[in-house]
Amino acid sequence: MLQVRDLVDAQLYSNDQEVIQDALRYLVRGRPDLRVRLAIHRYQAESISLAKAASLAGVSWAQMKDILVAHSIQPRVGPETFEEAAQEVQALREHFEAPA
Repeated sequence: MLQVRDLVDAQLYSNDQEVIQDALRYLVRGRPDLRVRLAIHRYQAESISLAKAASLAGVSWAQMKDILVAHSIQPRVGPETFEEAAQEVQALREHFEAPA
């Protein structure tokens, strides 16, 4: 069975953490259902914005709102601080600039 340390020992990665981060990145990319569930969790637990949750899930703002409602979660409407507003603007820019 392949071990994290095997990839480090083969000098493919500098350390265990790099292997784990890369593996997680590919896992989440390959499993849209996990991206959505993670976005829902972070929306609830960390109070990230709706736009940030949508970006994390790889869906539009409107789709994320519908996903939350489908999971019996009341979406928070509007940013509460200037920083949150700026994050929402950035997340929307990233979403619309992403290659289709």
